[in-house]
Amino acid sequence: MANPSKKAIRKAVKDKNVIITGASSGIGERTAYLLSECGAHVILLARTEDKLKAVKDSIEELGGKATYYPCDLTNMDDIEKVSAQILADFGHVDVLVNNAGRSIRRSVHESIDRFHDFERTMDINYFGAVKIVLGFLPTMIERQTGQIVNISSIGVLANSPRFAAYVASKSALDAFSRCLAAEVKGDNVTITNIFMPLVRTPMIEPTKLYRYMPALMPDEAAMMVAKAIVHKPNSIASNMGKFASATYSLAPAINVGIQSMGYRIFPSTRAGLTSDKKPNLAQRAFARILPGEHH
Repeated sequence: MANPSKKAIRKAVKDKNVIITGASSGIGERTAYLLSECGAHVILLARTEDKLKAVKDSIEELGGKATYYPCDLTNMDDIEKVSAQILADFGHVDVLVNNAGRSIRRSVHESIDRFHDFERTMDINYFGAVKIVLGFLPTMIERQTGQIVNISSIGVLANSPRFAAYVASKSALDAFSRCLAAEVKGDNVTITNIFMPLVRTPMIEPTKLYRYMPALMPDEAAMMVAKAIVHKPNSIASNMGKFASATYSLAPAINVGIQSMGYRIFPSTRAGLTSDKKPNLAQRAFARILPGEHH
């Protein structure tokens, strides 16, 4: 599936209300710029008001249309209030991009006394995303049109070690969305899960090792979101993601063996955070063979 042209994106989003969560930086910010450039009214959600305002002002300086709402996407009451306010202000939402998320790189045995790792990832990656879907789904069904795009992770397909908390929360959203897609297909509401590979955003900055790993740029990730909006597939995955999924389906022992090898080659969370050493030959080779995966 080729990347859409600006003309195709414009045809899909012009004059539509598009919510983007996590819009103050990274994938969300670049998606907001791309879609607003193509004529969408982008509605920006994130926690930090000054960052949201800066994105909004920049979009407007470029001739786009943007509105922002500060929202703690781990607070269900906050999400409910903001969702109601958006509907009161604009009547409906055409496209919802669930982009906000939290990643934690830590093995399960390092999380024995850190149950909050699992709670924090579920709060924003699953519960927050589901809550905002529930806020806008009724009007989509009533209008018999709507689109939901979820930013998932290649880790869901690859079963990435050290990312159990993160991958489990993204897997939950994936399963929820697949069930919902069947329920709302007859209402002309479409759902796409993007199994995003590693992207060079503020979310991966704490792991210094990732400075040297192959990763998409945020503009490339934003184009994947645009592709989802234009073509409306059930899912989008990189070739590496498809390969990882196929190996686990057809030969799970091989998949587990490969992932176990990566787990042993790459340093623990603490070492990955603190060491600024460049990857060794084995690490570089593994990252090249499995590009875009979380290690």
